[in-house]
Amino acid sequence: MTRPERLVLVTGTGTEIGKTWWTAATAGELRRRGVVVAARKPVQSFAPGDRPTDADVLAAATDEPSETVCRPDRWYRAPMAPPMAAEMLGAPPFRIADLAAELAWPERCAVGFVESVGGPRSPLAADGDTVDLARMLTPTMTVLVADAGLGTINAVRLCSEVLDDPLVVALNRFKPGVDLHRRNRAWIEVDHDVVVDPVVLADRLA
Repeated sequence: MTRPERLVLVTGTGTEIGKTWWTAATAGELRRRGVVVAARKPVQSFAPGDRPTDADVLAAATDEPSETVCRPDRWYRAPMAPPMAAEMLGAPPFRIADLAAELAWPERCAVGFVESVGGPRSPLAADGDTVDLARMLTPTMTVLVADAGLGTINAVRLCSEVLDDPLVVALNRFKPGVDLHRRNRAWIEVDHDVVVDPVVLADRLA
């Protein structure tokens, strides 16, 4: 497949942690700087009638059709892990290798984002998870999105153990005026590169 100059895998410490917001915000900032970007959601599952989907949000940020961000046959309208949703809906099972092979990128793409689902060990396909996808894609950078509040140190440590470097931890909803957020950031920065603003993440990738 055609590969972007820099391939960024975005995962999170859990579901609804802010992966799509960070991906869209960072991609939008890069586009404002004139960088050619694209985003791909290899597979997505959601409740029927739940719009916009992650693919819709990423499409708006990158000026691509939603069906390009995530292939229509990888939209599973059931709010559970994608391989479970596919099974429930009677769709054929799919593998990590299928998702990797289906990724297609525009010409001269400088930064390509691949946004996963759930956490690193959440089921992504019938035979694997985001960790398996990362091993297949060998991204230039992995971004782990985490909450800034209580419990995030444990979540970051557990997730980072199964992710390869270079790894950047993006603390979502970080508020400098909140003492707990500042302390959490200081603890995590002992072992990890931490960003709290998509503009700073864009600086790393530009």
